[in-house]
Amino acid sequence: MKIALIGYGKMGKAIEEIALAKGHEVVLRIDMDNQQQFTAENLSKADVAIEFTGPHSAVPNLEKLFDAGIPVVCGSTGWLESWNEVKAYCESKNGAFIYASNFSIGVNLFFELNTYLAKLMSRHADYEVSMEEIHHTQKKDAPSGTAITLAEQVLQHIKSKSGWVNQETGKAEDLLILSKRIDPAPGTHSIKYHSDIDDIEIIHTAHSRKGFAGGAVAAAEFLHGKKGIYSMKDVLGL
Repeated sequence: MKIALIGYGKMGKAIEEIALAKGHEVVLRIDMDNQQQFTAENLSKADVAIEFTGPHSAVPNLEKLFDAGIPVVCGSTGWLESWNEVKAYCESKNGAFIYASNFSIGVNLFFELNTYLAKLMSRHADYEVSMEEIHHTQKKDAPSGTAITLAEQVLQHIKSKSGWVNQETGKAEDLLILSKRIDPAPGTHSIKYHSDIDDIEIIHTAHSRKGFAGGAVAAAEFLHGKKGIYSMKDVLGL
């Protein structure tokens, strides 16, 4: 499989390492210094693109990739206010697309665990739920995309909460996501249910970027040759 890497920072390099080890070929590497090479002609050499950039570049990058007819795996976060627009654009181009706030297989299993725990806890109003996420200081968005996904899962089931916030408000209906930026920290996410009697807490801690990178390559393998919009649930058969 021939891969175009859109974003060639630490994550892009980690994806490249795993892709090459699995026998794939990286035919294009785009970063801030070679934007002039981000052309339809160069993209035509690839079977799939993996896009890991930032909140402000993701949407125009995705539209350019859909225009080129390239299946896209996207791990950029902080742009989901444009989700409906991007989804419609992909469909209008008969494209192929997978977005995930986190491609780690472990995190996607953690998403399932979080949803199940929230369902169980929805019957027990004595517990107060809160969240915490820790990342390295270079992370551009807060809270993390993964934390927002986890919060939205909780909000589907814990009806005493009306929305998430990123700082303490003192309002009982707010679900607090406490964001910390500490080096070095690839990523830790925790969800705690606290009562006067006890605490119940689930935690996922990443030890390196390899989990995220490996999941992104697996998503690209899944998407190769397909049309439509998919998720990591489809990739993992969850």
